[in-house]
Amino acid sequence: MKLISALMLAAMFTAPAFAQDTPASVVPGTAKFDMHVLTTGLEGPWELTWGPDNYLWVTERTGRRIDRIDPATGEKSVAIELPEVSAPGGQDGLLGLALHPDLLKGTGNNYAFTAYTYVDKSRGGDPTVSDPYSPYHDLYTKIIRLTYDETTGKLSDPVDLIAGLPASNDHNSGRLKFGPDGKLYYTIGDGGKNQLGNWCIPIEAQRLPTAAELSAKDYVAYQGKSLRLNVDGSIPDDNPEIAGVRSHVFTYGHRNMQGIDFAPDGTLYASEQGPKTDDEVNILVPGGNYGWPHVAGFRDDKAYQYARWKDATTPCDQLQFSDIKIDPSVPVEDETSWTEPMQDPVVTMFTVPSDWNFQDPACGGVDFICWPTVAASSIQTYMPKDGGIAGWENSLLVTTLKRGSLYRIPLADDGHTLRGPIERYFQSEDRFRDTAVGPDAQTIYVATDPGGLTESKTGGTTTTMQHPGAILVFTYNPNAVAAASSTDAAPDAAESAIAATGSLPTLTAEQADRGRVAYEANCVACHGPGLVGGSYGTPLTGAYFDGKWRGKSVGALYEYAHTKMPPSRPGSLPEETYADIVAYILQVNGVGVGSSALPSDAPALDGMTIPTK
Repeated sequence: MKLISALMLAAMFTAPAFAQDTPASVVPGTAKFDMHVLTTGLEGPWELTWGPDNYLWVTERTGRRIDRIDPATGEKSVAIELPEVSAPGGQDGLLGLALHPDLLKGTGNNYAFTAYTYVDKSRGGDPTVSDPYSPYHDLYTKIIRLTYDETTGKLSDPVDLIAGLPASNDHNSGRLKFGPDGKLYYTIGDGGKNQLGNWCIPIEAQRLPTAAELSAKDYVAYQGKSLRLNVDGSIPDDNPEIAGVRSHVFTYGHRNMQGIDFAPDGTLYASEQGPKTDDEVNILVPGGNYGWPHVAGFRDDKAYQYARWKDATTPCDQLQFSDIKIDPSVPVEDETSWTEPMQDPVVTMFTVPSDWNFQDPACGGVDFICWPTVAASSIQTYMPKDGGIAGWENSLLVTTLKRGSLYRIPLADDGHTLRGPIERYFQSEDRFRDTAVGPDAQTIYVATDPGGLTESKTGGTTTTMQHPGAILVFTYNPNAVAAASSTDAAPDAAESAIAATGSLPTLTAEQADRGRVAYEANCVACHGPGLVGGSYGTPLTGAYFDGKWRGKSVGALYEYAHTKMPPSRPGSLPEETYADIVAYILQVNGVGVGSSALPSDAPALDGMTIPTK
């Protein structure tokens, strides 16, 4: 007993070393699993949860429906379609789902709760979206209640609990959970402000709602927060009073908190995406401030400074945003210069020294895939009462987008510190979005994104997913020879298309300018301002573009744009608009303008070759 206690104390006192370790400290997991694909063809599965009917319940972000999936056969039945859902981009649409704990228990509470983005023109629009025709100008979020019919397996009778919550083209977060206290918990991100296409819009994760805003049901200050709601959408009487106001706000100072889950003892864990470093795992406490944007991870002045682009002495819209080289006119502040009280994370993924190379040539210009952050997309507490996977007791499971993996974070008995290094499982060329654990505590279900960018197994990046829009099943098997996680996928036809010898492309200045406007309305959130790359898309200029597209036909680039963009509604733009966007891309990459516009018909485009340097 004395030896065990000594080991536990040693683990607790050495935990900060693990908390600050770099990605190299992660070790391959040793537990072995069998893997199979349960179902495919899902349109952006976002929330995956095990229901009391012994079915998997899943929201399809761009499919605008909630499904029930038989875990034995993979058969999918649609519980409800929600046509009000608007999903114009990569991080909006039908998001979180929470089942009432009394569902199917005969108490009359056969309810499910879900959250989604929708259009509401009556609210006057988002003042930070200047284009009145942008799909984000009137985009908001609501949480609704649905009633489940056990006989038909259908959901119906939607009731709005709260509407008019913030929505954006980036960082909507959107995770919804039912707490053991009978309250609903919901996460809202910072909207992707102060970066990429939103680099001139300040972050409001520290701004708190006023009494006047609450009276007007103006929830703009709910950005970068977690919320706690009564099941009718009202403010609980015991919510924290912060800065003299009691609102739905439970915690604040968050960037993009895509995962929350309760432990059996009621502890609320959260996973949060960081900038270039410091994805976080936090414990949420009432009224807690988690530091963003002044601090990423720990307040240690390592590899992060808060750059306030809006406050630049050079007008912000005249600057070129960069995560790597901050313009000297932009004021920056060290983490330790901000002295407000804040909650430290349990662990970061990952903290690195300030001299870390954030332009790894292995990623060929898609730098963010090689950054220390893993894009934590969900969190699941793994604390079964009986049985389970040997050595996994008292753990957190975190899915990742950039690494296509599941990370196991082992916790000490106090639940607040680590007891060993983080383990990586199920490495694949997929984007893992969410996970659910079966009632046997030995089966792990993983939902994958239908597309995007992720780490390649051979190094660098890939846009070809091995299992797009799927539910994968990993079953613990201590006698298995090796863990299986994926199968090879065929390369994308457009990506592998090589052009025959052809003429140079033609375009006009007016067409390229139209393309710029269309790009900024439909593409900038994924591919970044100035085509330099964003959270969901590759760069469309520079070294990555040179290696991928030069020497290939303009038709291949046009077809790629037409079949994949925008991600939630590919092929939905007019043919001429796609041609305009391609013309803009070509102009940025050095193709000169002339008197003839780039056409939109395939034979003509196939006869044009993107020039090599």
